[in-house]
Amino acid sequence: MDNKNSYCVIMSGGIGSRFWPFSREARPKQFLDFFGTGRSLLQMTVDRFKKILPLENIFIVTNESYAELTMQEVPELSPSQILLEPLRRNTAPCVAYASYHINSINPNANIVVAPSDHLILKEDEFAAVINKALSFVDNHEILLTLGIKPNRPETGYGYIQIDEATVGDINKVKVFTEKPNLDLAKIFYESGEFLWNSGLFIWNVKTIIKAFNDNLPEVATIFNQGKEIYRTDKEHAFIKEQYSYCPSISIDYGVMEKANNVCVIMADFGWSDLGTWGSLHDISDKDKDANVSLKCETLFYDSSENIVALPDGKLAVIQGLNNYIVAEVDDILLICQKEEEQRIKQFVADTKLKYGDSYI
Repeated sequence: MDNKNSYCVIMSGGIGSRFWPFSREARPKQFLDFFGTGRSLLQMTVDRFKKILPLENIFIVTNESYAELTMQEVPELSPSQILLEPLRRNTAPCVAYASYHINSINPNANIVVAPSDHLILKEDEFAAVINKALSFVDNHEILLTLGIKPNRPETGYGYIQIDEATVGDINKVKVFTEKPNLDLAKIFYESGEFLWNSGLFIWNVKTIIKAFNDNLPEVATIFNQGKEIYRTDKEHAFIKEQYSYCPSISIDYGVMEKANNVCVIMADFGWSDLGTWGSLHDISDKDKDANVSLKCETLFYDSSENIVALPDGKLAVIQGLNNYIVAEVDDILLICQKEEEQRIKQFVADTKLKYGDSYI
C-alpha cells in the first residue's frame, strides 16, 4: 500500500471533566503529562502515529480555544494541520469535518481516527494492527474498528459483539452495546463474543463520506456545501457558520451503529482509554496494598486501593482510607470514593453553579 495515502485524524477537543481537578477547561487532560515522562497524552499520540505514516498526513481536530495550546504542544505540525471547531458537537461532526477536509487533499486517503487521550503500552503491536487495518480498508468498502480483548468484566467501556460472518479474514460486527451493568458485563466477558470498544476507527475517505450521506444526511448536507471551500481562506468562516447547525452526536450512534458494512479487528496492544481516575489506577504501578501515588511522596497507613495525585514535591500522609481518589491541583482538593467517581461531573457542575468558572 502506498504510504502517502495513509492519514490520521486525532480528536482533541474534549474537556476531560471526569479527571477534574487535574483536567481543567484551560488545560484538559490531553495536554497533561500524567506519568512524569515529559510528554502529554496528545504528544504521545502524535509520536505514536508519526512512526506509522507521514508527519504531514497527521491532522488534529480541536476546539478553537485550544489552537495556541495545540501548536505549543506539537510545533512540528503546521497550522494547516490543526482543524478548529468553533463549538463542541461530539465526535460525528468532528470526524465529518476532518474527512471532508482530507478528501479535498487526497480523495484516495485511508484514514485512522484516534482519540488524543488513550494509552498504548505495546507500540509495535499497535503499529502492526494499524498497518493491517489501513491495508484492509484500501481494498474493501468497510468501516473498520478495533476491539480490545477484555481481561475482566468492565462496566466502564462500551462493547462490540463479533459476528461469525467475515469480509476476507476480518469479522463483521453483530452489534454495538453501551456500557453494561456488572451482571451483563460478566455475561459479555464469559461469552467470548464481545470486545471492548476502543474508539479507534479506520476507513477509506470515500467509504466514510458515503456512510455520512447514508446514515447521517443532516451532517453530510452541511459539509457537502463546502466542497469548493476546504483548504481556501474561506474555510474557517464556513466552518464557524455551519457548525452550529450540526447535531451533537457521536460517530458511534450516528454512523457505526446504523451502517451494515462494519467490521472489527480484535487487538491486544496494552490499551487504556484513561477515561477516569479508576482507569488510571488500574494501569499505574501500585504498592503491596494496591495504592497508587502520582508525582508526589506518599505514606500510607491501614489504606488500600487508593490513588493519590498531588503537586510534585508534596507529601501526603494517608491513614484509614480505602478505595479513594485524593487529588490536589492549584486551588482545588478532591477527596472522592473511587467507586463514586462518576459523580465528579456533577461535582464540576455544582462547583460552577456555586462559584462560577474560577475552579473549572
